[in-house]
Amino acid sequence: MNAFLEVIILVFSYMCLWFVISLVKHNNSVADIAWGLGFVVISWYFQSSNHWLLLLMVSLWGIRLAGYLFIRNWNKTEDWRYKNWREDWGKQILIRSFFQVFMLQGFFMILIAIPLFLNTTTISVWTIIPGFLIWFIGFLWESLADWQLYQFKRQANNKGQVLKSGLWKYSRHPNYFGEILVWWGIFLVALPHPYWYILIISPIIISYLLLRVSGVPMLESKYSDHPEYQTYVKNTPSVFPRWKINN
Repeated sequence: MNAFLEVIILVFSYMCLWFVISLVKHNNSVADIAWGLGFVVISWYFQSSNHWLLLLMVSLWGIRLAGYLFIRNWNKTEDWRYKNWREDWGKQILIRSFFQVFMLQGFFMILIAIPLFLNTTTISVWTIIPGFLIWFIGFLWESLADWQLYQFKRQANNKGQVLKSGLWKYSRHPNYFGEILVWWGIFLVALPHPYWYILIISPIIISYLLLRVSGVPMLESKYSDHPEYQTYVKNTPSVFPRWKINN
């Protein structure tokens, strides 16, 4: 069976399962947990077509991200984004959740996972070393940023405050910077492929989504009326870190 057809069936089935879970829990936030694990599922399903290093990289990234989101959202209400959509969609909540949350996410998952289901067993030391190093830096950067934010939000006296220390001193979304590096690293490891120009769709799409669509714009709209955050915006770059920050 064609790899694209196989991954479409796999992802459709996977996202339908998570849609059912969201109905049981009455919480569409589970889609966030499904995101990271979805790439792990894809990578292992196509393991015969993947180099072991890609399996390791994707598994570590996806399991860590899903685990972090599971812990962060444990015993909490639905994320504000999904709450707003639930209110806006009203009686259309089921059909719109299915297509605009789970199926749309599955669509982008397939595009971003291209390096994971095309035959990428061929490797080159000229791309695997820089690719792994970029991935490793991104993985550590994203993990540390998430941990710093989690610790900050655990403190009751920080409620309503803005985290501006640690990696969050150098950019407003260091976790997104780390994730962008992760996927460019994965692309480089998979680069020795006759259809490399198809593989590059993956990091381009995740970068665009984080920078222009569902990442920065959506999150920062939440703080459009927050004075402290607006000062933070003026003094701190969005995603890519700058080492000299104005006070």
